[in-house]
Amino acid sequence: MTKNFSHLDETGGISMVDVASKRVTMREAVAVATVRMTPESLEKLVAQALPKGDVLTTAKVAGVLAAKQTPNLIPLAHPLAITSIDITFDLDPAAGTIEVHSIVRCEGKTGVEMEAMTACAVAALTIYDMCKSAEKGITIESLQLMRKSGGKSGTWERS
Repeated sequence: MTKNFSHLDETGGISMVDVASKRVTMREAVAVATVRMTPESLEKLVAQALPKGDVLTTAKVAGVLAAKQTPNLIPLAHPLAITSIDITFDLDPAAGTIEVHSIVRCEGKTGVEMEAMTACAVAALTIYDMCKSAEKGITIESLQLMRKSGGKSGTWERS
């Protein structure tokens, strides 16, 4: 079992992966999450007619801060010198959805998948927090890694 899971030691206990012998490469990870609400709530968000203010700018800042805090939140994540974090939003007013996209990059010995997913998750949670006065039934769906590149395993992309 320990062969298949890099965070388990030879006894089956948890272990932070030793990346000392890995070589430094450019790393990138892209993640996405979907926030679903009623079209009416999304209309209020777009019009900045919600009591907490500019939802998407706040969510973007929250996502960036979250990516930088990933090793403080995920116990076995390595602290990384992130070189770039970008959070964008694709809105579908008719469906009442916001796709939250994050792209995180670094030059390092381990990947930034967790940072990209943490950025998406916290940006989506921030949207929920800022919109909950208009609608309690908002959902956050499909948090997932879409692509990663760099390192020994190279590029992986969701099909």
